Amino acid sequence: MNVTNFLKHHYRHFNAAALIDAAEGYNKHLAEGGKMMITLAGAMSTAEMGIQLAELIRQDKVQIISCTGANLEEDIFNLVAHDFYERVPNYRDLTAADEQALLERHMNRVTDTCIPEEEAMRRLEHSVLKFWEQADKAGERYFPHEFFYQILKSGELEQYYQIDPKDSWMLAAAEKNLPIICPGWEDSTLGNIFAGHVISGDIQNVHTVRTGIEYMIYLAEWYTKQATDESKVGFFQIGGGIAGDFPICVVPMLHQDLGRTSVPLWGYFCQISDSTTSYGSYSGAVPNEKITWGKLGQDTPKFIIESDATIVAPLVFAMVLGQ
Repeated sequence: MNVTNFLKHHYRHFNAAALIDAAEGYNKHLAEGGKMMITLAGAMSTAEMGIQLAELIRQDKVQIISCTGANLEEDIFNLVAHDFYERVPNYRDLTAADEQALLERHMNRVTDTCIPEEEAMRRLEHSVLKFWEQADKAGERYFPHEFFYQILKSGELEQYYQIDPKDSWMLAAAEKNLPIICPGWEDSTLGNIFAGHVISGDIQNVHTVRTGIEYMIYLAEWYTKQATDESKVGFFQIGGGIAGDFPICVVPMLHQDLGRTSVPLWGYFCQISDSTTSYGSYSGAVPNEKITWGKLGQDTPKFIIESDATIVAPLVFAMVLGQ
């Protein structure tokens, strides 16, 4: 029995049924000529979501991605340093002294996974700094994801690859030149490193890396061109936070601030979330709340799966990929 048949047989109620509905809605949206944005919050790249996301990209089942700076870089960290990662299955039992020992070994913990500073972060810094400096001296400016695309396409990291390249979603995205939105990139390891190089004088122009406001302008133009009544853009949100909150606002901005009222609303919406609505959490808000903000319509297909994204997203993607 394949994954899809297993899910359809066993996932019949509650969040399990919502998963099926969301996956079938995703497929229906694409079958009707729609496009899809996927947003990545949290540490989805360190959770190795790239194994399936890369295939979605290759099969043209996602047309644009919005993600945090952490997800952008952590896919590449995993690509070049996977063998040096350490898993800590008993992370709940770690004492403060255990955590200090990890720090002294330069192992940065994300739940049960430790990212090695030297082999991952510093290795990528060594490469990206050259591209930052070249652009800075030439008076050129690029988005964070464009710098990563340049590095990946140059081939200089290939000597360090430690996973099958087909499992890196950033490599797949670079090969397709897929549009990426990365709001708040400065809230990332490489963002901190870039700030340090500006402070030290290695980079003269802080705007050599283009900003989040420029990302919104870029997204506004992309959405205006791509979203039509015949080919609406869907929104598949993994987790909450800025990766989802930032791009979904492009529609009310286009309508209310630019007067582009002919641009359609998002044509599909799904969020995988474990946030709680009653806490005033936007990430936990039910989809209908977004109607009041001019993001979704009354008839927009809407799904919410209240569960762990690292468990749910791969299953949805398996159905979308026909596995």
